[in-house]
Amino acid sequence: MHTLKHIAIAGNIGAGKTTLTELLSKHYGWEVQYEDTSTNPYLGDFYEDMQRWSFNLQIYFLNSRYQQILDIRKGKSTVIQDRTIYEDAHIFAPNLHDMNLMSSRDFSNYYELFRIMSSQVEPPDLLIYLKSSIPKLVHHIHTRGREYEGNMSLDYLKKLNERYEEWINGYKEGNLLVINNDNMDFKNNPEDLGSVIEKVDAEINGLFR
Repeated sequence: MHTLKHIAIAGNIGAGKTTLTELLSKHYGWEVQYEDTSTNPYLGDFYEDMQRWSFNLQIYFLNSRYQQILDIRKGKSTVIQDRTIYEDAHIFAPNLHDMNLMSSRDFSNYYELFRIMSSQVEPPDLLIYLKSSIPKLVHHIHTRGREYEGNMSLDYLKKLNERYEEWINGYKEGNLLVINNDNMDFKNNPEDLGSVIEKVDAEINGLFR
């Protein structure tokens, strides 16, 4: 019998990943693995000087997420993870490389490491992708008012969104559920949350057939 161990939520900056992660963990009684932003020793430096710190930051995230997956698979609980190991490698690192904020040498070194690490771990049993348009992302980012996100350009978000779409369209690693978040407010509207839970239930039941 298949045991549900690992659900992951993917989506651009401001898509509502953390909110949905918390709501689903509460509903299903799942444990949560958050993205490590509060104790990340590179994040502040990275926003001050992206070119100098991009490689260090990406390696830190890669290491942190790899460790999370190992812990999830070893543990006894069902865990929902806020952001995945794939997003750094397919979206954030290549975007930094494209913007000349990570050298080609660093990027290929990073990507090779990701390739080896990701081949050693199982993909999530279910990946939930929160699809959001730029206006929705901007609204969320401004509402939560994180200082280091304040000067993020629309162009940057747009580039990330394009990469997300490309990655999701080619995602073959495992089960995928796409949720369009544009006309939803699952934080304040129980009906919206209910419709997400219905979709998740259908996917989970599908895993156990």
